[in-house]
Amino acid sequence: MKNLAGQVMRYFFNGTLFIVPLVATVYFIIQAFQWLDTRIELPYPGLGFLIIFSAITLFGYLTSNYAFTIFSSWFDQLVNRIPLVKIIYSSIKDLMGAFVGEKRKFNKPVLVIINKENTLHRIGFITQSDLTELGLKDMVTVYFPQSYAFAGDHFVVSKDNVKPLDISGAAAMKFIVSGGVSGFREA
Repeated sequence: MKNLAGQVMRYFFNGTLFIVPLVATVYFIIQAFQWLDTRIELPYPGLGFLIIFSAITLFGYLTSNYAFTIFSSWFDQLVNRIPLVKIIYSSIKDLMGAFVGEKRKFNKPVLVIINKENTLHRIGFITQSDLTELGLKDMVTVYFPQSYAFAGDHFVVSKDNVKPLDISGAAAMKFIVSGGVSGFREA
């Protein structure tokens, strides 16, 4: 009887490992649809999401054309003349470009020695490999994403304390954000 109860509990927890992420993902998507639909009063559920997805895709298509590139460059120059708006706009644009743009920044995962005495290491991404403009010839900047958060820390470290990792940026980011739980699988 004790063995049967243990087996039932193991099956229950295995089912939980499958069901909870699935339900949470579906719940998040449904909430996103409902939130968008309440912002735009449309006759069909999900139509607001479809419209926004289509508009963003259209802007993506337009930004790849030469004529829109000129307009975009002009708009960036205009926005960059407004003091507070410039900081917010350029920071968000750079952050988005680091994740999804053609000049992705999180593609060089590294292992950094944080404490030599205790052999404490941390995985991060090199975001700038040349800091000679700052007078820091043998230094690089490394971004350390935080686990289970959309945040991170930015450090300037000695190149001697940085070791490149032979994994993709996506696998390293998944490993860090999951707190090391996901491993380095590319799934």
